[in-house]
Amino acid sequence: MNSARHEEFRDYVAARGPALMRAALQLTGDRAEAEDLLQAALAKTYSAWDRIEDRAAVDGYVRRAMVNTRISWWRRRKLEVYPTDELPEQPVDDHTGNTELQDALGRALDRLPERQRLAVKLRYYEDMPENEIAKVLGVSIGTVKSTVSRAMAKLRVDTALEADFPDIAPHRP
Repeated sequence: MNSARHEEFRDYVAARGPALMRAALQLTGDRAEAEDLLQAALAKTYSAWDRIEDRAAVDGYVRRAMVNTRISWWRRRKLEVYPTDELPEQPVDDHTGNTELQDALGRALDRLPERQRLAVKLRYYEDMPENEIAKVLGVSIGTVKSTVSRAMAKLRVDTALEADFPDIAPHRP
């Protein structure tokens, strides 16, 4: 790979790394495993960088590589697990709380109007800057700011979300 392509790949990783890391975390639920998954997917993407003609599709390529790698790892680990009469000495982490929170947040986002939901997902899940969101949605930057602000205000007073998680909901007088 020539140095210009190398720099282009480096710039891509610098710009999209945080959003891709969040996607890897959603796939694994574990930060260390997510870092490994993202690294493996980026290595595959780097080796195919010259063959990817549509640079707008790179995120999809990396995400597909993460999913395929995750499935491959899961299948490999599945073969490594054997039943035993002895219980493991260390307890297994219970991630159900994280899943329940993600499900509740997903339901709360689904209750938002479509434009607000898209703006919040692009801003906080995809970590897009406001100017890029404006281009994607075909609106002004000011509209993006007000849309995200209104959506966050609705989420703050969402009684169903507060009922699901009273410990993290803001307390009202």
